[in-house]
Amino acid sequence: MHRTEQEQAELLKEISGVDTKKCMKCGKCSASCPAYEEMDIRPHQFVSYVQNADVKALLESKSIWKCLSCFACVERCPRDVKPAKLIEAVRLMVIRERGGNYLTPGEVPELLDEELPQQLLASAFRKYSK
Repeated sequence: MHRTEQEQAELLKEISGVDTKKCMKCGKCSASCPAYEEMDIRPHQFVSYVQNADVKALLESKSIWKCLSCFACVERCPRDVKPAKLIEAVRLMVIRERGGNYLTPGEVPELLDEELPQQLLASAFRKYSK
């Protein structure tokens, strides 16, 4: 079933439980993001994109895979908007549309770094092996 961007935006709000109208665009979430430099769409922008139903840009964004799911943005938000939950919802939407996982097991070893925390690997396995 093909959904309009407005319908997708409403679905993202439903999946994430985020009220995008609460955001006052202060940017504290993005300022605290350790992956900020790697992202093409920043955490505070995710909220605006969903609010404006510009979901296509989010679905094509590399930021959904750059987000560390560390929830620093959630901790810093003075209005309890939870941008990381929106990013996770977009990630889930992409995975569901593709009908599988983002990475195949064969692609994982080349992405590993010796400095990578083992906790990240366990978390990623739980998240993407469903």
